[in-house]
Amino acid sequence: MLEHIPHRNIFFLDIETVPEYPSYEDMPRGLRDLWNKKASYFCDEDQTPADVYSRAGIYAEFGKIVCICCGIFTADNSVRICSYSGNEEKTLLIQFLSALNAFFSVPGKRLCAHNGKEFDFPYLCRRMIIQGLKLPSALSLQGKKPWEVSHLDTMELWKFGDFKSYTSLALLATVLDIPTPKDDIDGSRVWEVYWKEKNLDRIVAYCRKDVITIAQVFRRLRGEPLLAPEEIEILPCKQEII
Repeated sequence: MLEHIPHRNIFFLDIETVPEYPSYEDMPRGLRDLWNKKASYFCDEDQTPADVYSRAGIYAEFGKIVCICCGIFTADNSVRICSYSGNEEKTLLIQFLSALNAFFSVPGKRLCAHNGKEFDFPYLCRRMIIQGLKLPSALSLQGKKPWEVSHLDTMELWKFGDFKSYTSLALLATVLDIPTPKDDIDGSRVWEVYWKEKNLDRIVAYCRKDVITIAQVFRRLRGEPLLAPEEIEILPCKQEII
């Protein structure tokens, strides 16, 4: 199936998320009470909800998106990468939606992420609704038949029908001999880099590497050679990808 999808029809993406508030104590009381209930399901006996607040970013109800990186193939099959980032989630979502809607203005386009069906795609939808934004057709699943959903997931493709398997992007990159994107920080430290170091640029660089790696995995799954460094174009932040 993959070999029949034109390269230029794929829109690769990755998101980075953090807890919505700098600390457990900064949460509004009502939300804090709900986090206490949520955290009770995974806290160890010696942990409190405050101890595990760093995990709040993986839940759309308690987190927010601080970076979205996107990638598309160009006419010569090189890849172009852009990013949308900032402290104001609604603003970066609007910028991302502009690029997404422009790309999907013609039929046959596909979204692709690693573990996107379980994380990136639903997280984006939930945060858009929370921010009062209309879901784009590319992300909305309501009323669509399974074969009408335009989502690809490199982790799902790697499963080959094995429903119990989870393979991280770092592990997949390693076994496929793709330069790993995890050479600086990993997902568990994004909240710290954002709230403590206040280094959003470092998060953007990390997110870009993930998108490049997803595109490389996609090529390997199609039996194609990896992209050379000169075939990867990094656009300035917020520059339109289309």
